[in-house]
Amino acid sequence: MTTTISNPDIAWADVDLTKLPKLVSKELPGPKSKAMHERAAKLMKGYSGQVKLFPVCFEKGHGVTLTDVDGNVYLDFSSGIYVTTLGHCHPKVSEAVAKYAKTLMNCHDFTTPIKMKLLEKLAAILPGGGELSAMQLYDSGTTAVEAGIRLCRAQTGKFEFLSCYRDFHGKSGHAVSLARMNAANGPGRSPGFYLVPRPDPYRPLWTKADGTIDTDAYIRFYDEFIVEGATGQVAAIVLEPIQGWAGSVFPPDDFFPKLRAWCDKKKIMLFADEVLTSMGRTGKWLAMEHWDTLPDVVTLGKGFGNGFPVTAMVARKEYAEAIEKISASTSYGGNPMACAAALASIEAIEEEGLLENAQRLEKLFEKRLAAMKAEHKIIGDVRVKGCLMGVELVKDRKTKEPFDKAGTLIYQRAFSKGLAWIPAGHILRMSPPIVMNEAVASKCMDIIDESIGEVSRELGY
Repeated sequence: MTTTISNPDIAWADVDLTKLPKLVSKELPGPKSKAMHERAAKLMKGYSGQVKLFPVCFEKGHGVTLTDVDGNVYLDFSSGIYVTTLGHCHPKVSEAVAKYAKTLMNCHDFTTPIKMKLLEKLAAILPGGGELSAMQLYDSGTTAVEAGIRLCRAQTGKFEFLSCYRDFHGKSGHAVSLARMNAANGPGRSPGFYLVPRPDPYRPLWTKADGTIDTDAYIRFYDEFIVEGATGQVAAIVLEPIQGWAGSVFPPDDFFPKLRAWCDKKKIMLFADEVLTSMGRTGKWLAMEHWDTLPDVVTLGKGFGNGFPVTAMVARKEYAEAIEKISASTSYGGNPMACAAALASIEAIEEEGLLENAQRLEKLFEKRLAAMKAEHKIIGDVRVKGCLMGVELVKDRKTKEPFDKAGTLIYQRAFSKGLAWIPAGHILRMSPPIVMNEAVASKCMDIIDESIGEVSRELGY
């Protein structure tokens, strides 16, 4: 029996849950996966934590499923790494890329008909009534972030940047300087880059008398820091609306409106890095829409092309001339295949009602996560917006001590049951495709719930 779907427009991604997950190997990863990974690992270095903990070798994907070389079929609860937001090999996106792979693959930054259509469509869907309409296209999130940094400098004439603890913005020079550093990155962050704390409702630095998080205290700290810690040359504050790498950490609802007002008062640009959160992941085109806040600069990526490497840096139209000053064009950004993938992705979201589907799934996830927290003592906090979730594991709810061992074991246990997803130390990260239906979503949550229960008992909880 196939699952019943709420939205007939996404029937292409429907699956038969009586047959899935389908695990045919005696052990996971299977023998072919192990052998192929071992061969590749002799040459490929620097694998992610996902792969190191479960080195499976995938061969194909369709909709909400991934199939490995041994024939095991997994339900995908990670969208790759927040990338295949519309599911694997979405027919509309695949056909669009194939068309331009046979028509015109690259012509530098010359205008093409498909690029023109993408730019106009993007300006139409982004919030702000046309305010966000000065654009450049790239092939990686890091490159888009770097371009945004140069734009802020060109626009303001200032050179310093604030960013936040545990945010992530990319893996090149200045993008790395916006986040946590290590010795391998060099002797220190680039001059003029400073980190400040951001509100985390579960782990607040400042609280009010009633114990709730004090958002105003963070703003007051920024006020003091730009005087005491910087040199008065802050061009922008750069931050993720919702932290991804840190474990799907959501700010209090009053934070971004207050930050917007603070930026305006201090003449500091607000730069929202939405490479992870944009294009429907949270049930909106931009996550910033949840807080009715329009940034000065925003970066798009990951789900923007549903897996095809296409990203964008978009600014308010009043900053258009500053983009002209920064040598903004790239070799691969905005090539016809990339534009076709991005435009097809936007059209699929509209045609299939996927923003609404993500919002519908959010309600299901809210109920399931609340029930899981009530049942399992090692769950300290649960968070969800659309199809972006985090479950924080702790050894004790009073001390909130992170439980990394539990996170590793639960990740591996659920993967061995046929769920492909994302680890993050003591935080379980989840980002299912927004084409998923409720029945499949419930099945995935069953696997997670079961895995948490088994590991909890094994660890004595």
